[in-house]
Amino acid sequence: MHIAIACDEAAFDLKETLLRHLHAQGRQVSDCGVYDRQPALYADIAIPVAEQIIAGRYSHAVLLCGTGIGMAIAANKVPGIRAAQCHDTYSAERAKRSNDAQIITLGARVVGPELAKRIVDTWLEARFDGGASQPKLDRIRQYEQATPRRDGGDEPS
Repeated sequence: MHIAIACDEAAFDLKETLLRHLHAQGRQVSDCGVYDRQPALYADIAIPVAEQIIAGRYSHAVLLCGTGIGMAIAANKVPGIRAAQCHDTYSAERAKRSNDAQIITLGARVVGPELAKRIVDTWLEARFDGGASQPKLDRIRQYEQATPRRDGGDEPS
């Protein structure tokens, strides 16, 4: 499991806390920025990380911003990505068990560092159940494959 972690300036401190936490657990984690508190556009952070998950460089990612909303919206623009905004451990567990989310997003202005650690740990330890959830994910995948991109890019193959 190779985990990417990235943030905008609003979540820089939380990213640093989670990075230390994940390293202390012996996890393979890559810091994908930002590296200071200068303003950054969350789409410029979330989309490249999500693309790297699709490419196979990372298996999972934790994306952080002020609320977690912008990162989730941006990451979910990448076909094949399932990013879930999580502000509690139950949502984090279900993000993986029911939705096989490769990315979770958290808001540094919404959750404190200790809760954020528990959320990330819960998500990383959970496993996708498949079962009744698999047809739901299959339907999303079918939609992505059948729907032409509207951004002027190539259609999905």
